[in-house]
Amino acid sequence: MATKKKGKSRKLLVGLGLDGKDEHIRITTGPNFRLIGGSEETHATMQEKAIKMNEHLQRRGKTLDTISREEFHELADKVELPLLDEPVHRAN
Repeated sequence: MATKKKGKSRKLLVGLGLDGKDEHIRITTGPNFRLIGGSEETHATMQEKAIKMNEHLQRRGKTLDTISREEFHELADKVELPLLDEPVHRAN
């Protein structure tokens, strides 16, 4: 049985579109993003935002692995990317 080498983990931007009603499966992958699902319009919007995010990272000479959380939030705001990474507070 083949085994995969465990490499260094990488940060990825993940986009999930849930409004696709035409039964078409849309998947786009890039060097640091994975976009899945959505209507044609939603998927195109996710692609645009992922590309813009990468352009901003390249201008700064950084990657998702090398930027701080604050820088990520700043760039996400610039490209109007909604975030779902607020910390979850659990009752003990």
